[in-house]
Amino acid sequence: MIDLDGISKQYPDGHAALADVTFSIPKGAVFGIIGRSGAGKSTLLRLINGLEQASSGTVTVDGKAVGALLAPDLRSLRQRVGMIFQSFGLLANRTVAQNVELPLELAGVPAPERAARVATLLERVQIADKADAYPARLSGGQRQRVGIARALATAPEVLLCDEATSALDPETTRSILELLAELNRERNLTIVLVTHEMSVVRAICDRVAVLDGGRLIDTGLTPDVLSRQAAADGSGLAGAEA
Repeated sequence: MIDLDGISKQYPDGHAALADVTFSIPKGAVFGIIGRSGAGKSTLLRLINGLEQASSGTVTVDGKAVGALLAPDLRSLRQRVGMIFQSFGLLANRTVAQNVELPLELAGVPAPERAARVATLLERVQIADKADAYPARLSGGQRQRVGIARALATAPEVLLCDEATSALDPETTRSILELLAELNRERNLTIVLVTHEMSVVRAICDRVAVLDGGRLIDTGLTPDVLSRQAAADGSGLAGAEA
């Protein structure tokens, strides 16, 4: 589904965020990317949805090289790759329903279809009763549910999660992870979850990649990788939270 082959990313100031990273994410997987702060995790997500371009190497999503896509195809890709954020990213001057509706407006979906799809999504993420509320009136967990509904609005095949639970308390984190696991099973949704929390990886991820200083130091089935890294001195998980 997603292949990264020899990915390097160097910024104009000389900072190398990623160096020769290669791994694959199978369709329908819940795939964790873990490492300490500054390891290059979020950069990888931005490369997958084309928000940034690799300095070298190839990112392929469903057989298409992201870096070679022209603007119309890149817009199409982003409709198939949803994203949720640690900071929620909701528009304060739009209601919950209007926030979820935004990607559909941008995609040119007719108003009646937009309304029906928004209602279905809000029901699915269990926040239909907040449709007319503004983000400031919501808890952190409720805001993240709105973010998930918005990310699902265009029926994506991939959901990218950038530290999506880091701002939440443990109980709310569990409920959001349960929701993501349900969506993965129901829709065969490929989920790529960037986190610095090992507990999140243990709870939901089938497979995991470990980054350290922009380099891939381990990848594979979650139990195997966590076992190897726990036994390794100087692990890329050393800065992650248990």
